[in-house]
Amino acid sequence: MSVRFADGGDRCGWPQAVLFDLDGTLVDSVPDLTAAANALLATEDKAALGIADVRAMIGNGIMKLVERAFAARGEVLEGDALAAMTDRMMGIYAQNLTGGTTLMPGADTIVTAYARAGVKIGVVTNKPEIFSRAIVDHFGLASSVHVIVGGDTGPARKPAPDMLLHALDRLGVGKHRALMIGDSPADIDAAKAAPMPSIAVRGGYTNIPVEELGADVVIDSLNEVPQAIEKLKEPV
Repeated sequence: MSVRFADGGDRCGWPQAVLFDLDGTLVDSVPDLTAAANALLATEDKAALGIADVRAMIGNGIMKLVERAFAARGEVLEGDALAAMTDRMMGIYAQNLTGGTTLMPGADTIVTAYARAGVKIGVVTNKPEIFSRAIVDHFGLASSVHVIVGGDTGPARKPAPDMLLHALDRLGVGKHRALMIGDSPADIDAAKAAPMPSIAVRGGYTNIPVEELGADVVIDSLNEVPQAIEKLKEPV
């Protein structure tokens, strides 16, 4: 049971808002990110990376993915060189955001159901906002998502809490009336820093065992969100 939730007031009508991470939580985007990263590496005559390699590099934005991809091929990128290569990666990735990307199990059902029930839905991701909006729209979730905060929206990126708090401010919901659902250390650390309750979903992009992320509840898929919420609402 989350102490933060217990301190936040009554349990009736909770949560009023649910914030979701995107990559590894709502969608499996690693095939398209891998293709883009490898196309970028090819422009510099560097060997391609495997999907498992790129999966381990996702979670802190595209610039960090570019930095890690080149580091894996023995080249350290920083400063202007990293910024320029990131811009090139953005151009490549923008051409194919959804070719191999798929929804994670339960994503459509859960997002749609909670939105219809009157819960405010936010997507908070370190991916650029324009890409995130395109992906959310592609999968037919735009009408259920009330706010999208991307890595270039303005606030400090996850694992800082700023993006979560910014999303909740735009939704008009206090942090004790909200819930964060993610798959990575950046997601759960941001929730803890807010602080607000969190659920971690298995099967995403994390190099740390999900049980060690520090979430209030760990679930196998988004289909288990209703049961996890009920668990969070149990008296201390």
